[in-house]
Amino acid sequence: MAKAVLTISSKNYGAWALRGWLMAKLAGLDFSEKVISPDDPAMKAEMLLLSSSMLVPSLQHNGVNVWDTLAIGEYLNEVKPKAGLLPADIKARAHCRAVCGEMHSGFASLRGALPMNLKAHFPGFKVWSRAQADIDRVLAIWTECLQQYGGPYLFGKQPCLADAMYAPVVTRFLTYDVAIDKAAAAYCKRIMALPAMQEWVAAAKAEPEEIDELDAEF
Repeated sequence: MAKAVLTISSKNYGAWALRGWLMAKLAGLDFSEKVISPDDPAMKAEMLLLSSSMLVPSLQHNGVNVWDTLAIGEYLNEVKPKAGLLPADIKARAHCRAVCGEMHSGFASLRGALPMNLKAHFPGFKVWSRAQADIDRVLAIWTECLQQYGGPYLFGKQPCLADAMYAPVVTRFLTYDVAIDKAAAAYCKRIMALPAMQEWVAAAKAEPEEIDELDAEF
């Protein structure tokens, strides 16, 4: 059986790549990485939110090619059901899918104003009102999930698809010094402490490539 291949973009800037990669790690999938340089025009357009479709990450596994991060997550849940990527309870599972879908299709102002950049840190960064509205909604989702399911992760005792979907937001909050409450800060700390996240961050910081447009403070 051929080893799975996950195609990703920059680990420093690639928020969608992180989501798909973290899902595969949480699923326990044995995979190799194919990294497309951020200098590639298509990848640069995607990371700058100028692409009409998101084709990275993409997963090749057992003759199946899956792109779009949510589709990857659903596929991994089917082939690795014991990993618990989605909650067992039908109501919790529907809730998880809803908050994952909201991250997938929303929060454009947050993503545009605070692009993922693991190498950078901007203390006192000015967050404008539209991005702040997105931040407030993210924090409301986290609060609801942590209270309803008891933590320490969004849907209980182990990280799932929702945690993978919001992991890039965690990094943004740290990069841009976003003011958050104690419970949210503790959640961010737990996500960053995941071995897979530590592995990703270490690799991101070792990347030589830079994209000037994404290094701008705006």
